[in-house]
Amino acid sequence: MEDMMPLMTRAAERTAGVVRAVRPEQFGLSTPCAKFDVKDLINHLEWVAEMFESLGRKGPSIEQGPYAGDFPERAERMLSAWSRREAWEGTSPAMGLPMTALAQMYLVDMVVHAWDLARATGQEYEPDPAALSQAMDFTAQMVEMGRQRGAFGPPVAVADDAPQFDRLLGMIGRDPAWTP
Repeated sequence: MEDMMPLMTRAAERTAGVVRAVRPEQFGLSTPCAKFDVKDLINHLEWVAEMFESLGRKGPSIEQGPYAGDFPERAERMLSAWSRREAWEGTSPAMGLPMTALAQMYLVDMVVHAWDLARATGQEYEPDPAALSQAMDFTAQMVEMGRQRGAFGPPVAVADDAPQFDRLLGMIGRDPAWTP
């Protein structure tokens, strides 16, 4: 918990900053995450924050609701849920996975989807280096299961000496050179 909370907090804050900078006229733009346009991606982020808040309280898995425009507030509530020591204990009743694995999943979502959104809307984005390193380590262990569950696409080839973030993006099926 002590090492993950700062990473989750910085990743959520950086993602919230990207979300806040999106203009309504950008909602229909394509994103590197092929199944989402900008508005759908923000809605997905809202759901991720709400879902992981519930999971952090050992609550149920929840369905995605309609776009609400309140991702930063939901992210704060999620962080509050995970700031409790008991959030990190045991296995999620809803997901059947260790709570520590769920925290890692949230981190990966924040790091990658902030890039998706920034790239789609012409914003600068650089993930926190420690969060990126943690996301890369976890993803390398879980990528095949992620592909089987539809969370990641087929790998995109990137050079072995490419920056770490480009390698993470390629591993999960994103083209680091994607442009709108």
